[in-house]
Amino acid sequence: MSMAELRPVTLITGASAGIGAALAQVFAAHGHETVLVARREQLLSGLADAIAASGAPRPIVVRADVARIDAVRRIGDALIANGLEPEIVINNAGFGLVGAATRLDRGEQLAMIDLNIRALTDLSLAFAESLQRHQGGILNVASVAGFLPGPGMAVYYATKAYVLSFSEALHRELMPRGVRVTVLCPGPVRTEFQARAGVMTKSFPPLLTKTAEEVALEGYRGLKAGRRIVVPGFANKIVAAMTHLMPRRWMLELSDARNRVDY
Repeated sequence: MSMAELRPVTLITGASAGIGAALAQVFAAHGHETVLVARREQLLSGLADAIAASGAPRPIVVRADVARIDAVRRIGDALIANGLEPEIVINNAGFGLVGAATRLDRGEQLAMIDLNIRALTDLSLAFAESLQRHQGGILNVASVAGFLPGPGMAVYYATKAYVLSFSEALHRELMPRGVRVTVLCPGPVRTEFQARAGVMTKSFPPLLTKTAEEVALEGYRGLKAGRRIVVPGFANKIVAAMTHLMPRRWMLELSDARNRVDY
């Protein structure tokens, strides 16, 4: 099969729940054929059925652990087998952990780096040629945490700082080739991500909290508009802007007070 015969699709990792599932629904509702990637095939299939029931094309489901070294090859093989290639890549897969870095399991923290950084980087670069052919884009999901140092979630905040920096640079590098790169930086969102991380969702300030659906829609609009950074919610925009104005020591103290971890 020649490259010209491959259908363009939107590839979404971490699509089984939360922001990833909401992104799948938003892109499908706007006419994108989607490929959903995650480890939990049953949840992916249920989401694919729901999208098909809405009248959109049923997404292709690819069960894969994005953190595996061979994940890009496996995903690429699945795409080719279905006559597809990426027009848009959405890197949403990731996780966080609350606790002092010296007390949390080191292996889990290294796995977090592997998923949040290495896998995202691999997928951002692997399909550059097809993204350019279709004048498509990359949407990388970071966090408002990426603007801050994060005692109590030190490794997680650091991984999101990488995603923010990498995505901004890639935005500039790929712009002349017609490929849009947007980094989505939500604040608190009540999803199962919080439960895995050990975050107390009841402590979220209402002004900062957005739903997964609101975040997904803003991410979609930002990518389509070619925006470099999308921070959903006015209050979160203020938080992100303050990081350029406040002394770093103050931000450390605020983050420390927010996460409330016993070191």
